[in-house]
Amino acid sequence: MTTAATETFSDLVAAEDVLLFVNAAITATGQREFRSEAYRQRLSLDFLHEYVRVNYRRVCAASLALDINDHNAVRVVRGLLEHAGEASPEQKRTEGQLIAARLAKLPPQRVYRLFRELRAAKVNNRRTRAITRDWLAARPDAAHDAVKYRARLKTAVRHAHLPLDGELGPFLFRPGTLPRYEHRLLDAWRRAHYEQGAVGELPFTVAEGFAARHGMEREAFVERMAPRMTRLERLRTQGQRASGADGPPADADLTVMPLTRLALYVLSLDREARVRRRAELTGALRAAARRAAGPHAGSWGRVAAVLDDSYSSSGSGEKRRRPLAVALACHFLLEALAAPGAYTPLWTTGTGDPLLVRPWGPTPLGTRIIDALEHGPERLVIVSDGWDNAPPGLAGEVLRVWRTRLDRDRRTAVVHVNPVYDADGFDVRRLSASVPTAGIRDAEDLPALVEIAQFSEGRTGPAELYAYLDRQVARFTTDDETGGVR
Repeated sequence: MTTAATETFSDLVAAEDVLLFVNAAITATGQREFRSEAYRQRLSLDFLHEYVRVNYRRVCAASLALDINDHNAVRVVRGLLEHAGEASPEQKRTEGQLIAARLAKLPPQRVYRLFRELRAAKVNNRRTRAITRDWLAARPDAAHDAVKYRARLKTAVRHAHLPLDGELGPFLFRPGTLPRYEHRLLDAWRRAHYEQGAVGELPFTVAEGFAARHGMEREAFVERMAPRMTRLERLRTQGQRASGADGPPADADLTVMPLTRLALYVLSLDREARVRRRAELTGALRAAARRAAGPHAGSWGRVAAVLDDSYSSSGSGEKRRRPLAVALACHFLLEALAAPGAYTPLWTTGTGDPLLVRPWGPTPLGTRIIDALEHGPERLVIVSDGWDNAPPGLAGEVLRVWRTRLDRDRRTAVVHVNPVYDADGFDVRRLSASVPTAGIRDAEDLPALVEIAQFSEGRTGPAELYAYLDRQVARFTTDDETGGVR
């Protein structure tokens, strides 16, 4: 083999490794899936993160600019900070910008957990302390964090050796030394220890503990705290607040919920509730889909979708109905992306009512793909875990024949998005080598994932893949206002 051929082969292997890692970082969360236990998921992720960090550190950092899930974003950040000695000064500069930008987008509880893990791992270099300092300085309300994340904030401050101004120091480290606090939230926390009236001034998750201590009636407490709840807290407590009612609480605005999360909520309702609230739920799903489609709405032409609602879409005890929720959310998003009246959905069970889908039966993907291709779509999107079993392997053979015999000019763009990580294969399960496959966690990421999937089809080379990653990094760090840390 010539040197040029060897380099080309090496580049292709590197590109495949990159795509494999991206798929895993999008879909895997280390939790049990329908066909694999949690420990296998964690072992698989441990290997992938170390392998990519050691061999493709630049790519590992660049993944923070992609739509990877929060679990893997935290793992990437921790790995980069724990092994800072492996990076060059230029790499550290870029990594600092990416880490700062990504932490700014993560839920605060995950960031505080990361700081705790870094302390336990004795990672306390200058860059780690600077990242901790800048992230805490950018928090909108330090007093709110001191009340809601009290123990975690103390850990972060101690580990980074940060000074605290005003009342925060006494509040966190010397409680009881001040007779009262000027900040209303800090003083409400002090008074809530002995005064029920102060409980309602606290964040809901903090107030819950004080309510139990005071023996407050749960239903009355939840009703009282409704104005201070977040949107998700309202939905979690809806069962208590709307017990016996015909609809949701008046302040539960479903139309502003993210699409996939809304689909999960819809699937958590029983059949009767979905039928009774059909107009409301369908309207909310379509509104969320239009927001997710954004400028792409109506631009995909004729679209057909094969959507997996087989029994395996029930997920696991830790990720209940997650694969089915992704399929349901993709259904409404594809409806918004397609040209008006040019969308054909095909569920594996044959249902014609997406709002009433439930996980049951086998996975006849091959048959449904044939049905979809008969409509002559410009795009075919398959949303499935890839376990084609009725009969096994038919989907892959259909796609192979379609690509090699019937559609050599690629008039129909076919993409498979898979919401389930296969721990044994270190990737999401694929249907065919001739069709690009991308991992997906939230349906909102579908347009971006279709772009990533083209790199796994073999028609674009490694150079285009790395150029795409560089563009994403530039966009991500430019949009961020933190500026990063060297």
